[in-house]
Amino acid sequence: MRRTDVFGEDGAWAGLSLEVESRDRPGLCLFSAEGRLLLAQEERPVLFAAVDDDHCGVGFRRTDAYRSVVPPIRAAAAREAAGRPDRWAYRFAGHLAEAPDGPLHDGWWLLSREGPLSRWNHLNLPPSEYWGEMLVEGHPDGYVDWFVHNGSWEVLPLRPMPDPRDARVKAYRKQARDGVLPPVLLWWVSGLDCHVVLDGHARLAAAIAESVAPPLLYLGRTAPGDEAAAGAERAVEEYEAELARFARLRARHGDVVPDGAGIAGPVLARRLEELRTGTRPTWAWPLPGGRGEWGRIVREVTGGDPVA
Repeated sequence: MRRTDVFGEDGAWAGLSLEVESRDRPGLCLFSAEGRLLLAQEERPVLFAAVDDDHCGVGFRRTDAYRSVVPPIRAAAAREAAGRPDRWAYRFAGHLAEAPDGPLHDGWWLLSREGPLSRWNHLNLPPSEYWGEMLVEGHPDGYVDWFVHNGSWEVLPLRPMPDPRDARVKAYRKQARDGVLPPVLLWWVSGLDCHVVLDGHARLAAAIAESVAPPLLYLGRTAPGDEAAAGAERAVEEYEAELARFARLRARHGDVVPDGAGIAGPVLARRLEELRTGTRPTWAWPLPGGRGEWGRIVREVTGGDPVA
């Protein structure tokens, strides 16, 4: 797996680009069948979901079978890498590359320090209150409401959130207070229209308990390198064409017409940034046997219907 650092316009580290090869299908795999989804970790069903078109959402049932793709983080490692999301990204990328039961498959991915959950708290709510709104509750059944959050962007734990009094959470609460809490690793799943927690359930619980904004790293698919390069070439061509249009207007009307750089430049910058970091839809594999097989697996594993 090739890894490349991504930097923002201000020169600060923004993420880690991952190019994955020789992995046709991931160990943590999303299967689809006519509005039904199955997330399986190797042979273990982790999550069943049914899209609810009438009410704009998706009902789900978790199975308690999910196992984190990241091994436990020691306190010394947390302190050593405190405030260094780039170090954490490299650490998580290494575990994801080695994990046979993780979500990576062939293509281009981005581990980013910035995402919608970092920017959505427009009302400046306390972290405990904000995350109380964004965290999807319910076990084993629950519902991701796309309507309430206008495209969701909620966070769905892949296993029940631990109690704030849990021993692991208590240890992480001290790290949260000390400002050395390791990031929570999230994965954007477009079929659910929300993020799921790949690693860090106890860390997230600790941050909420301490009303501290949890550090986050977002994992998602991005455009392939050749596609991004072609898109960048088109964007530059359109930028140059726009400058030429302004030049013709200036030749006709004089200096009252701007040169166009102040208008076309920001558009070009946004397009290039989107090509480099824009999230692509999550791949889902057809479930052999379709919706009937999905229902059979649900009955076998849960004995019921997962729609909340």
